[in-house]
Amino acid sequence: MDLVEELVNVVGKKNVITNKAKSLRFRKGYRSGKGDAVAVVFPTSLMAMWRVLNVLHDNNIIIIMQAANTSLTEGSVPAPGYDRSAVVVNGMKIKDLQLINNGEQVLAFPGTTLFHLENELRPLKREPHSVIGSSNLGASVIGGINNNSGGALIRRGPAYTELSLYVWIDEHDEMHVVNHLGIDLGKTPEEIITNLQNRNFDLNQVPATEHHGSMFHHEQVVRDVESDKPIRYNANPKELYEVSGSSGHVAALAVRLDTFPMDKKTQMFYIGTNNPDELEDIRRHIMTTFKELPVSGEYMHKNAYKLAKKYGKDSLIVIEKIGTGHLPQMFALKAWGERFLKHIPFFKPYFPDRLLQTLSNLFPNQMPKRLDDYYEKYDHYLQLKMAGNGIEEAREYLKSYFDKASGDYFEADANETSKAATHRYVTAGVAIRYQELKQDSIDILPLDIALASNDYKWFEYLPKEIEDKIEHKIYYGHLLDHVMHQDYILKPGVDAHELKKEMLKILDERHAVYPAEHNVGHLYLAAPALIKHYKKNDPTNSFNPGVGKQTMSKYWGEY
Repeated sequence: MDLVEELVNVVGKKNVITNKAKSLRFRKGYRSGKGDAVAVVFPTSLMAMWRVLNVLHDNNIIIIMQAANTSLTEGSVPAPGYDRSAVVVNGMKIKDLQLINNGEQVLAFPGTTLFHLENELRPLKREPHSVIGSSNLGASVIGGINNNSGGALIRRGPAYTELSLYVWIDEHDEMHVVNHLGIDLGKTPEEIITNLQNRNFDLNQVPATEHHGSMFHHEQVVRDVESDKPIRYNANPKELYEVSGSSGHVAALAVRLDTFPMDKKTQMFYIGTNNPDELEDIRRHIMTTFKELPVSGEYMHKNAYKLAKKYGKDSLIVIEKIGTGHLPQMFALKAWGERFLKHIPFFKPYFPDRLLQTLSNLFPNQMPKRLDDYYEKYDHYLQLKMAGNGIEEAREYLKSYFDKASGDYFEADANETSKAATHRYVTAGVAIRYQELKQDSIDILPLDIALASNDYKWFEYLPKEIEDKIEHKIYYGHLLDHVMHQDYILKPGVDAHELKKEMLKILDERHAVYPAEHNVGHLYLAAPALIKHYKKNDPTNSFNPGVGKQTMSKYWGEY
């Protein structure tokens, strides 16, 4: 029996894709990257996934674990150069979700999305680790844990847990199920998986454990504005633990995570200034003296605001009018449209995006007047969101500070708060949309970086020889912990790879860490601590080999 037949016997024919055109959206990265795979397989239960993994292991196949495929650094798709055949195992059909201990914690499975988790917790007035950003793309909970991703919500830190159930291949090339959920589910893989799937335990009497289900020490870390090193990045050695930060080097079946009480009252303070030093002064004061940490502190630059207003309008309208619940299906529909129209000569590449951009021009300006007024007056904007007692704390401080400072602020109403947050979010797709409209005639260079916490001059000023190669700079990010996204739209003919080398030299001189929260994928060299974590999780290099620009050979080429 050949490999595909064995997989079909486990999951059924409709859950195995071998056609190259149909499998492309699972073999191609969100921004870049593409590789080959014998098949893309969709297990519909944890037991089916365990059996699929056994089939692949028995056939010496490279296993690419995949969820929503929202990685921006090619880390969730196959790559060229493997020494063995590869199969993509997509877990998005395993959508189960178990709230435990009255919703204070959750068990999330391969297909559990942040959006789904947020909706399940809302009636309990609780929230997951992240409620903004990639949740709008249908990103999975386990995908976030794999990458220690997120962290825009300043009080919670990156996605992290020490409690998980995963499939591990040991140094003797033997496959095991490791149960570190802190729940007694039996001894054998079949017992463990069956008892978990069938909920053969008391959901509200799950025992406490010494291990953590979230980043437990984050407030102490994030308040350190004097550190000469970055304080939040997803290769931080302190945040690597089994599935957490594994980059797909194990097959995660379930993770146990903390949830958080929903804030009863919040207020966004919208701040504008032409002097970025003022934003740094505000950051340092807040992080060192406020009793209550902010909910978030999102930064945008004037050019980012302008380009997002034009090239992110359709995304903003969809999110505001339709909601985020249908976004994953809409992205899938767009991918299908691109694949279908690709074979018709009349339609140029990226036709769906070109059509959406044209249609967006028919709609009126979506941005509230006060936000546009600040765009006309100022170059830098900070969306400072406070909760509870922190609202009055910020109100008093900002009034006192801007009595003397050159910038200004206002307290945003509900519509302004929603529009500002969504506008900031859609900025992440602006460079891609711009490139697609130009039909790949220009390159883009996206960087996400963690700056040293004490880097007072955080805003970037480039030397002229680099500035001359860039058409547009799109700056946005999480100012309070100095994690910045910097997307560059390059002038025609400029080589993104060569420019990237020049840019990274500058970042090295600033003691920055990159990438900060999108993980290394296949675009960045993994740090020594990350490589050590990969090898401990995956001694045979069978899961997602090559991430972090490491060897793709079995046993890491060491035998």
